[in-house]
Amino acid sequence: MNFKKTLLAAIISGSAVLAGCSDSDSHSSGSTTEPNAQTAAQGESKNFWFNQGADAVTAAANTAQIQTRAKNVILFVGDGMGISTTTAARIFEGQTRGETGEENNLAWDTFPYTALSKTYNTDQQTPDSAGTMTAMMTGVKTDAGVIGVAEDVVRSDCATVAGNELVSAVSLAEIAGKATGVVSTARITHATPAATYAVTPERNWEDDTKAQGGCEDIASQLISFSAGDGIDVVMGGGRRHFIPAADGGRRGDGRNLPNEWLAGNGTRQYVTNKAGLEAVDVNATDKLLGLFSSSHMSYEADRDDAEEPSLSEMTETAIDMLSKDQDGYMLVVESGRIDHAHHAGNAYRALTDAVEFSNAVKAAVEKVNLEDTLIIVTADHSHVFTIAGYPKRGNPILGKVVGINDQEILDENDQPYTTVGYMNGLGFADLETGGDTRYGEAADAGRKDLTNVDTTDQGFHQEALVPLGSETHAGEDVGIYATGPWAHLVQGTLEQNMIFHIINKATGLVELADANTAP
Repeated sequence: MNFKKTLLAAIISGSAVLAGCSDSDSHSSGSTTEPNAQTAAQGESKNFWFNQGADAVTAAANTAQIQTRAKNVILFVGDGMGISTTTAARIFEGQTRGETGEENNLAWDTFPYTALSKTYNTDQQTPDSAGTMTAMMTGVKTDAGVIGVAEDVVRSDCATVAGNELVSAVSLAEIAGKATGVVSTARITHATPAATYAVTPERNWEDDTKAQGGCEDIASQLISFSAGDGIDVVMGGGRRHFIPAADGGRRGDGRNLPNEWLAGNGTRQYVTNKAGLEAVDVNATDKLLGLFSSSHMSYEADRDDAEEPSLSEMTETAIDMLSKDQDGYMLVVESGRIDHAHHAGNAYRALTDAVEFSNAVKAAVEKVNLEDTLIIVTADHSHVFTIAGYPKRGNPILGKVVGINDQEILDENDQPYTTVGYMNGLGFADLETGGDTRYGEAADAGRKDLTNVDTTDQGFHQEALVPLGSETHAGEDVGIYATGPWAHLVQGTLEQNMIFHIINKATGLVELADANTAP
């Protein structure tokens, strides 16, 4: 059989569909529902999908591999953003625009290169953020709970740090003469952002009241960071770890670290709210510190736009600040609260933060030159968050499962269930016999009857199979998405620490740092 002729004939014979066939002709006759307006407008048919696939392959085949040295690199980390979160966020964002959602693309979905990252720690099958971000920042996998140190360290034992210290990509970039920045919606002393600058055997030593054995606390390490001329842009939450208890903070040593930081060289600005950030003259400012909340910044769904900047706004300001350096820059941006919403079993806030993370990536892509800037988007780990059932296309991703016949699909007890849910976590508390008062009457034995519950509400906590005080991370691979110089190295299934080595290959950080420290 001549498959080429057969396929061409199919395209030709179906051309009337693309020219304006009726809605019902462009959809499977197996569906008993009218096609979604957005779907019909796209002219979906066998020709649509065939041509869409052919065009995508042509575009991929014509993608040029940029093998010149990257001047700049931006690493985006969606904390806890596993594959299921990416899929659900893609659908969620599309549906907020009135689309079916599945056809939508997040900012990184159109990047030319994609790989999978194996996230395990050296001591844990399912990892934590401290060990995973250390792997990405230093090129060395390590234990859970430790930051910037190799696996031979003993967690929480300061005496074991000596000889196990690792050097982060941010440190190398500073030594190489580049500008550097760290942005997060979590506390800037939290595990993921801390791995860009800190060396400690315990991720929880965020201030001096926690640090033990003579180790310097994480907040203090940020202020005393001595590689190059210090990190140029730092924005996030966690102000409490930088100011004394007398001023509403948590430091027991009486130090006011922002004031110490302001006393450094160059023109410096310290801001604590959105108005302060908007007032910063980027061209007249050498270094910027923004601590916008006492602990973590607000979820995007709850953020007061008059008080806290969005992740997109912080990213744009950081790029404006760093791009002044003619030698280039390294910027690390974390969406930290995707993780926290998942831990709470609250998919709405997790997906809303993931969508804003996509907005930040899009903002960066629009600001930079991808001929000299490598952008990598990834996650440190996944969560036990899943998409299940057999809902029809376009069914609300946070809703109850409705089939293609527009009928709710029920469980074995004739009760509805949601498309997304969790393997474990707080959601089980709503299912205990007589223990559920959040959604009305106390539940009988078994699952809560969700018939009259709005599961799309931002306060709804999805059901969980195993009762835990906090939903856990998951151990499966996460995605890596890349564009720009040497992005083609992002392919296959990679150990997570390879991200550092890809960045180094693209930018020559080690070589440049060595040159700047040579006698």
